[in-house]
Amino acid sequence: MQRLVLGSGDAATDVAEATQDAVGTVRVLSPDEGHVQALREAGVDATTADPTDPSGYPDHADVVVVVAEAVTETTTAAREQFPDAAVVVFLPPGASAADRERVTRLADQVVDRGREVTDRIRDVTATSRARRLRRLLATLRDAREPLAVVTHDNPDPDAIAAALALVDLAERIGVDAEAGYTGRISHQENRALVNLLELDLRDLDGVDVPETYGSVALVDHAVPGVNDSLPPSVEPLIVIDHHPPEDGVDVPFTDVRPALGATATMLTQYFETMGVEIDRTVATALLYGVRVDTRNFTRGVTETDFEAAATLVDRADPSVLDQVESPSIAGSVFAVLSAAIRNRTVRDDVVTSCVGELPDRDALPQAADELLAMEGVCVAVVYGHTDGTVYVSARGRGADVDLGEALRDAFGTIGSAGGHADMAGAQLDLGILGDPGDPEQLQSVLEEVVSDRVFETLQQTAPPPAPADWATVPPDEE
Repeated sequence: MQRLVLGSGDAATDVAEATQDAVGTVRVLSPDEGHVQALREAGVDATTADPTDPSGYPDHADVVVVVAEAVTETTTAAREQFPDAAVVVFLPPGASAADRERVTRLADQVVDRGREVTDRIRDVTATSRARRLRRLLATLRDAREPLAVVTHDNPDPDAIAAALALVDLAERIGVDAEAGYTGRISHQENRALVNLLELDLRDLDGVDVPETYGSVALVDHAVPGVNDSLPPSVEPLIVIDHHPPEDGVDVPFTDVRPALGATATMLTQYFETMGVEIDRTVATALLYGVRVDTRNFTRGVTETDFEAAATLVDRADPSVLDQVESPSIAGSVFAVLSAAIRNRTVRDDVVTSCVGELPDRDALPQAADELLAMEGVCVAVVYGHTDGTVYVSARGRGADVDLGEALRDAFGTIGSAGGHADMAGAQLDLGILGDPGDPEQLQSVLEEVVSDRVFETLQQTAPPPAPADWATVPPDEE
């Protein structure tokens, strides 16, 4: 690890001394001859040079720390000379808003001089979070603009928040980006979130994404053409997701952490590691995304999710969250809930239900949650069809099966499926079932195919090891 410190004064001395014993080397370029002499006497490799002049820079640096008074000029020169290095800027007291905005676009991390130096330097050079952030920012800077940040079909709050946050991060470093989705935002709480926060999300249905955008990032899902309307030929630049992929994901930047409860948690970590304030709108969306995907911290939650929520809670707008969680419910949702209850089939601790044609796709997971509340039920699977596709939503609690794996086993050969141990989904082409014509016959065919496969697969699935109270995330996964 080769570190380069550009600047003079006490801050430069603190940085050099704080990192001198770490693995690697430290070199200081300072315009102050007296400062250079003092550093040399302390055993630090220091040279008298203009920090804004790259001709005096070494050939290579992994980390560049800018503590110069000419902060904008020095940061610009450092970034141009070392495009792949981690650039950390300590803003001098009284730095202007223009300086702050400019260096934020160029640096990997911006820190006010008054903050603790040693811990910040170690954080940005040594932790997995810091390395992950550096790779993300470097990939964003290489993006062909504009960048499309795409959610999965019919995005939930976690996907919406993650897209919004990634766009914010990209724009902070000067990359033109836009959040977009396919399908519909029909769940009443999701619509309320978008409307109350006045979120700028583009409907990408009918848009030729490869022609319209230079690069594509996927959030809360990992594969183009699977649970989104992108052409399968699209090659994403970035994938950020917390769902376990069926196959490996090979893109320039991949951050897939199935141990975490929400993709919003991962985006919150990026902001924390970058050391920038999270916008109130973004923080509100991220907090709601974490809460929804962990079912208010009762499902698949990790210590890291709790930490993210603690970071967000003081920055989010509680009045908006109150309104989002108490929206009016459309009659179509009640129709799906009613059909799910009426058509349910129970075997042991598993309940399935076919609701027929779907007036509102987002009502499926709500119906699964309602059936899961039945006494003695550990797994609830609700399904229906619309626009030539059969949609399946599964929920579990205290079950001895992994629902994501179970649905892949049941439907992977005739459709797409996946998810977590206690929350999963699947999609099937209605055409593979034929066209009985009569709605009652179609209902019967669906029940034979979906319910029978679910019951058969769950009976054959071996129980996984018992989970802890909450998942433990390995250190390099945080």
